[in-house]
Parts: sequence; C-alpha cells; structure tokens
Amino acid sequence: MRFSVGEYAVCPGHGVGQVCNIEKKTASTASVQDFYIVRLSNGLKVMVPVGNNTGIRKLASEEEISEVFNLLSNHEISIDNSTWNRRYREYSEKIKSGDLLEIADVLRSLSLLGGRKQLSFGEKKMLNQCRDLLVQEIAISKGNERPSVSSAIDSCFQKRAS
Repeated sequence: MRFSVGEYAVCPGHGVGQVCNIEKKTASTASVQDFYIVRLSNGLKVMVPVGNNTGIRKLASEEEISEVFNLLSNHEISIDNSTWNRRYREYSEKIKSGDLLEIADVLRSLSLLGGRKQLSFGEKKMLNQCRDLLVQEIAISKGNERPSVSSAIDSCFQKRAS
C-alpha cells in the first residue's frame, strides 16, 4: 500500500495523520530505506517504513464506517465480566491493532459495561481514547465536523436508554 505526500493515513493506536514527506534514512542494518513522515493531529511526527503493511493504513471506507455504526447500535452482546485488568489487556491489543471495528467493539463493550457498573480509571481513559480515535477517523473520512460525528456515535447508545 503506497501513500503520497498530503494523503491521510491511520497510525494504529495514535489516530489519523497526514503524510508530510517521504525521506530516505539509514536503517539499523546500515541500509538506506524510504520512510513516510506522518504528522499526527497532536503535532507528533511518526516515521513508518515504506512497505511496512502494519505501520499505517488507509482511511476507512464508507462501507467500513457503516459497519462501525451497525456494531455500535447492536447491544445484544454478552458483557465481559472478567477482572478489569484482564479486560484492559485484551482491549489494549484491539486498540493497538488499529482495526476500526475492533476499536468500535471496545467502545461498545466499555459503554455498555459502564451502564451497568463503575468503570475503572483506566477503562474510562480507554473508552475516551476509542471514542476519540473513531470520531477523528470518521470525521476526516467523511469530511464531517467532529461534533456531528460525536453526536452520531452518542446516538447509538442513547437508543439503548430509550
């Protein structure tokens, strides 16, 4: 998967960034390699080797975004009742994968669990991270404003309360 300068890319666990340059750098093996320089929304710059299929990915398609909203709206799931630290480890792996549906699944699980019991500090932080990652990518992918995407995500859980 190739990216061009100016194109948006998703860095798993970090969010959406813009490819601001492609530079040649000397890698640890003393060979010269091309790297994407990706500037994230928080100002952080990430170097990802060109050709590294796990480093970055394209923005979500309209179909993937539709799947995310279908997943968020489906509340007919069993809630994981394992200890918070076990859930935290499992959910961390899903977030690190960078897969939009996995991130949405963590958001849904934590939101539904939070409706039944108090979330730990770490779980609340993770819930907010997932929400931010989804809002950021969907807003950029669809060209929408973040508040409208945020409201659309919130509405998936307000239906549950009705």
